[in-house]
This record gives sequence, structure tokens and C-alpha cells, in this order.
Amino acid sequence: QVQLVESGGGLVQPGGSLRLSCAASGSIFSIYVMGWYRQAPGKQRELVASITSGGSTNYEVSVKGRFTISRDSAKNTVYLQMNSLKPEDTAVYYCNAELQRTYTDYRGLYWGQGTQVTVSS
Repeated sequence: QVQLVESGGGLVQPGGSLRLSCAASGSIFSIYVMGWYRQAPGKQRELVASITSGGSTNYEVSVKGRFTISRDSAKNTVYLQMNSLKPEDTAVYYCNAELQRTYTDYRGLYWGQGTQVTVSS
């Protein structure tokens, strides 16, 4: 069984900062890619940022220069530092990981339960 648990969401004023964390636990052989997605009311879920096991990163255009993704492979944890937050960043943020549970297992995608981020004055 694999679990991804997010933390760090909340209410913040425009221009403020938040740091999200996501820890993967359970039977894990290797994690290849970890990422953050978000879904605002009435909109599709979209990729915010991702990071590979080698450290390569990818960002959605609207968050470049404001958000930074990082990971601690020893802790199976990924972080999302969000600065200069805007009301349009308001959404439920989901952690995602592409991983193998065992050496012989296929890669699979796993999701966290989501954490609410609200940017409002």
C-alpha cells in the first residue's frame, strides 16, 4: 500500500507565500517523478510543477518565477514553495508520484487526497 499525504495548505493574502509538502510512504521501491497538480472549481485539473529523480523540473507557465518545486529523495518527499500568490492560484492542490512498489512491479501513478489553497484578502 502506498500513501501520499499533503500538508501546508491554507488561507493567504495576495502576495503572500505558502509551502506545500507531500510525503510518500508504504511499499516503495523507486520514485521517478513527483509533481503537484491543482483543480479550481469548474476547471480541469492541471499540472503545476513536476520534478524527476534526476532533478529536472517543469512548470506551468503562469507559475514560473513564483513557484519552486524541490524533493528530498531520502524522505520520499516533494515540496512546492509558492511565492507572490494570486487569487487565481486558489485551488485544491494534489500531489502525484510515478513510482514502482517493488523491483518487478510496473510503474504506477499515485495521488494524495488534496489540500486547499485559498488566496484572498
